[in-house]
Amino acid sequence: MRVIFALLLIGFSTLSYAVEQAEEIFKQLAPSLYQIRLIDKASGEKSSIGSGFQISSDGLIATNYHVISGYARHPHKYTIEYIDNQGNKAQLELKSVDVINDLAIVQRQVTSVMPYFEIAQQAPTKGEELYSLGNPHDLGMIVVPGTYNGLKNESFNDRIHFTGSVNSGMSGGPVVNKNTEVVGINVATSGNQIGFLVPHDKLLTLYLNYKTSPPESIEQQMAAQLMQNQSKLISTIMNSDWQLKQLGRGLIPTIDVPFVRCWGESNSDKADAQIMAAVANCDLDENTYISSDFFTGSLEMEYRYMESSKISSTKFYHIFQRQLDRVSPGNQAGKDDVTEYQCHHDIVMPDTSNIRNKAAFCTRAYKDFPDLYDVLYIAISVDHEQYALLSHFTISGVAQETSLAFLAKFMESVSWK
Repeated sequence: MRVIFALLLIGFSTLSYAVEQAEEIFKQLAPSLYQIRLIDKASGEKSSIGSGFQISSDGLIATNYHVISGYARHPHKYTIEYIDNQGNKAQLELKSVDVINDLAIVQRQVTSVMPYFEIAQQAPTKGEELYSLGNPHDLGMIVVPGTYNGLKNESFNDRIHFTGSVNSGMSGGPVVNKNTEVVGINVATSGNQIGFLVPHDKLLTLYLNYKTSPPESIEQQMAAQLMQNQSKLISTIMNSDWQLKQLGRGLIPTIDVPFVRCWGESNSDKADAQIMAAVANCDLDENTYISSDFFTGSLEMEYRYMESSKISSTKFYHIFQRQLDRVSPGNQAGKDDVTEYQCHHDIVMPDTSNIRNKAAFCTRAYKDFPDLYDVLYIAISVDHEQYALLSHFTISGVAQETSLAFLAKFMESVSWK
């Protein structure tokens, strides 16, 4: 009983110290923290809110790209403003973005040198206590203690796994160590004390690039970042180990990289089923936010195998043909963002494969980002009467040349066993 009581006292003492340290950190840093608001010009009301923090004495402020994305996409519709810890308001000017890492730099007008956050020179150690600052649910600035758990393994673009309550409105706020140095930026939450941060080195790179070479156009800057990231992603996947796995009588490729995850399902437990069906799906566990109704940077591969000796070949073909209706683009985009799909249909049988497919390869162009496309490929086998294989992939925001190289490798990797 005494041991339990002693442990409780130790736990209370540790918690009390953490709270005291958090309060001291907040008091010290509050003058350099801001609420960032996107204001709709027509209504005069806020459209979104987030957090931000000053990173230079001359008024540069860091936040998330998604907090100010409405302005980045439609600068004539919105303005950006800040509210400081004294309740003062003023407009901000967008200076630079990193759409891949969800970062933005905005500028406030200053009349004298101001306090600002120092960006850390190195990453935290695993288990180190950190402090997340922000403005959750428009309730005012708070500080939340949490723990650094390293980088998220299943992510192509680095994200820190943070054990702490990163809530809505804290997006764009800083996460600091005990020395008040910024080691991350709040970006997302999965609930249950699971948060994700952008590593501090991404912000440092954006800041240094801005100081040496400010972008001529935010739109051009975003287009270059999207192109570079997707080229890097597809090159990494193309050069990875493509493992062939059996699905029914077919062989399908899966990719051995941690950021592409695969799932499977079948009806093999139903002995009375007229058609045996099995599905495998692999996709990228992330995407890139452009706006609330426009996402890109995704990759998906899907395979469906069906076989039956209980129904006629004509009925089987019609049932399988209907599977095509279930295939759709892997990303969300509106008519203002992309053109209609243009498709090329053909009967194909690659030289290195033994499967004959009825196939369609479709592309749609990005209206604001030249040379970027969403691509969709669908193929259904037509060389057997009682069993068939559907293979499909979608890639969003990719260059045509890159998509064609992926298409060739994908087609050559699907075959009958």
